[in-house]
Amino acid sequence: MPADNEPAPLTPDESLLWQSLGRLVHSLPRVLEEDMARTSVTMTEFAVLLLLSEAPGRRLRMSALATAAGLTPSRITRVVDALSGHGLVRKQRHGQDARGSEAVLTDAGLTAMQAAQPTHLASARRRVLDRIPADLVPDLAKALAALTDTQSPTPRT
Repeated sequence: MPADNEPAPLTPDESLLWQSLGRLVHSLPRVLEEDMARTSVTMTEFAVLLLLSEAPGRRLRMSALATAAGLTPSRITRVVDALSGHGLVRKQRHGQDARGSEAVLTDAGLTAMQAAQPTHLASARRRVLDRIPADLVPDLAKALAALTDTQSPTPRT
């Protein structure tokens, strides 16, 4: 029996979940990137373009974009700079706060995101969604969203 300050050992189901999650967080990004290699954008770039396409005015503060994408501020800067170099995103000073920057999706960026979307959706279905029983999806989605929010500096809204 563990002492009061020691965590309880994992049950067999918890152990299976933890080990499977560990393997998934390492293997899933690799296979998703392989799938997206058929498009003009990486999985991370697609996620950023998608987030911007869904934002009001197709623009987000860089800090909000980093949080929404689950990336560090330095990583989102590198991704946005790369997308800017291809004319898919424009980076500009925030209109009301000159200290902050916004990423703005260009028309070319929207076109690139829309062109990559069928590959992204097929990958999402084949790699994950089609392998989860439909009746489990709502609860699993809520649990993963809550778990993700605990790992982010700012929760999703």
